[in-house]
Amino acid sequence: MQPNQPVTLASLREEYTLGGLDEADLEPDPFAMLQRWLDEAIRAGLYDPTGMVVSTVSATGRPSSRMVLLKGLSVEGLVFFTNYSSRKGEELAGQGACSVVFPWHPLQRQVRAEGVATRIGDDENDAYFATRPRASQLGAWASPQSKVVESRDKLDARYAEAVARFGDGPVERPPYWGGFRIAPDTFEFWQGRRGRLHDRFRYRFSPTAARTDGQAWRIERLAP
Repeated sequence: MQPNQPVTLASLREEYTLGGLDEADLEPDPFAMLQRWLDEAIRAGLYDPTGMVVSTVSATGRPSSRMVLLKGLSVEGLVFFTNYSSRKGEELAGQGACSVVFPWHPLQRQVRAEGVATRIGDDENDAYFATRPRASQLGAWASPQSKVVESRDKLDARYAEAVARFGDGPVERPPYWGGFRIAPDTFEFWQGRRGRLHDRFRYRFSPTAARTDGQAWRIERLAP
């Protein structure tokens, strides 16, 4: 491209050269595979390596997506926290089916997962809320997440009210704030390759198969 020549979207492209992903590289369990890649993203110093895009669906079938932070990972599922009265909170309450994407671009990787989200219990919510920075705790009281606010001044005033309410004492968790646990039944691990011949592997949960050979997750290679 010549100096000062306008950049066009069609001209922007990246060749993926960091490596590939073979069957032999895979963990038999997708949660272990996700943990391994997450650890590698953290060690690589990626910005917000726990950031994941959560997509939900409204009662009318309209999808929406936003970035949240992964705060728990186990064989039970993926945990994140939010305002239950937010758009995503209300949509998950009505339709628990959702999907997530981890966009680890510097590593030329992404992970997708699909499943159903359910609220976690009050004890777990309280325990996590107590670990949050005080400013974030107060912000949970100040922000009517996803709702229209008149101005920044109004939002700041709500925050000041929360500061005055709790003084120097502990900040309790708002009753409308807590976590969801997504229990995936499908994962996909994607690694970039040259010429757009990327490696894609899908894990699908199969309880029927598990009764016959003990392997609950079926692994399949997908075309890029």
